[in-house]
Amino acid sequence: MTGFDLIVFGGGTGNTVASAAAAEGLETALVEKGPLGGLCLNRGCNPSKMLIQHANAHNTIRDADEFGIDATVDEIRFGEFVRHVNDELADAASSKETNKREEANLTLLQEEARFVDDHTIEIVESGETHTAEKVVIAAGSQPIVPDAIDGLADVDFLTSDDAIRLETPPDRLVVLGGGYIAAELGYYFESFGTDVALIEMEDSLVPREDADVAEAFTEIAADRHDVYTGHRVSTVTESDGELTAVAESESGDEIEVSGDELLVALGRRPNTDGIDLDATNVETTDAGFIATDDRLRTNVENVWAMGDIADNGMFKHSGDYEGEVMIDNVARDAERTADFTALPHAVFTEPQIGAVGENESTLDDAGREYVIGRADFTDTAMSRALKLDHGFAKVLADPDSREILGCHIIGHEASMLIHEVTPALRYGATVDDLANTLIHAHPSMSKVVLKACKDVPESVE
Repeated sequence: MTGFDLIVFGGGTGNTVASAAAAEGLETALVEKGPLGGLCLNRGCNPSKMLIQHANAHNTIRDADEFGIDATVDEIRFGEFVRHVNDELADAASSKETNKREEANLTLLQEEARFVDDHTIEIVESGETHTAEKVVIAAGSQPIVPDAIDGLADVDFLTSDDAIRLETPPDRLVVLGGGYIAAELGYYFESFGTDVALIEMEDSLVPREDADVAEAFTEIAADRHDVYTGHRVSTVTESDGELTAVAESESGDEIEVSGDELLVALGRRPNTDGIDLDATNVETTDAGFIATDDRLRTNVENVWAMGDIADNGMFKHSGDYEGEVMIDNVARDAERTADFTALPHAVFTEPQIGAVGENESTLDDAGREYVIGRADFTDTAMSRALKLDHGFAKVLADPDSREILGCHIIGHEASMLIHEVTPALRYGATVDDLANTLIHAHPSMSKVVLKACKDVPESVE
């Protein structure tokens, strides 16, 4: 048995915690069976956004005639750029591994491991055990593959991990799910000629978004995909290389959708079962995530959790923030609290979606009054330059204090525009602050946010 000051279980964002702790003089073990960098670098936001940028480049050329420019695409080297993206990220992960092995006070255990008790892990292959006074659990998440879909386990389906490595775009792709992953990968494959069908059990795509945004995106997506909302997949079959999904609505309406590839994009679940967490006393939530307090501590002394497995956002940027808090608390014995107020997110489909704070549904559920301001992208001067025909910004505010409660944007560069509102929401600024005291450059697209703030009424109608 080897004794350490700290074990970090998971080499995604957890690798930064391990390095910081080692730099502070703690004898640290970093446990990760796969490449360092975790989901984001190897199978998630890095490769998907790099691939989506290839789709954006292709679509820019395709639509160049709108600007009086005749342009054609002579060749799409699909397999070549997919390999290049994944190879580039594999090199980045390999560099991380090399650097970790050279860091003082840090031992990289790049093997599969599991918990034996609260502070002890076992290497699966060798049976070696390692213990530590402090433990950080950062083991991430994995795609949800539901048992409730008959036949799914018997067919050759894709998850997002597989889809980003396809070197030939499928002719027909059936996507189970209509959330962020489905929206992004559906757009990516459609851009390169794939006929995409999306099947979503809720009444709209991206159903976690504000209802107006979800409805608008569903309408836009339906112009390029076959969209089946309000249908739950019950059965999947495969015959002669063709995969067929059967889905039913609440009213009993049944559809059959077929393709040569099937992508399961039904969300992600924590990796608690894969690390034998039940061998510990660490408590989990009803949804299976590790329960943490505002300092990211679990119920077990000197055991913390962060990232997807702790469900404080399930975004890379929330994980990075948790890493900063974790470094202070674990490596420096601070008592720093994590504040997830104004945690933004973005969906990199076309058009982009950006959001921060509450939406109408969450405010209604809380019984809270609010006022709404809205502005269309087409009301801005920049929309004429970009030839935009859709998109809007929507701001929710407290009717008395005028403080911003939430903002939801769908349209060009929404992922950047949302960050105008994020600091305002976090630090208690009002819609009037943004509308009347903050000077916006003209004719920047950010003026759509300005117009939405100016549109907020003085009282509840």
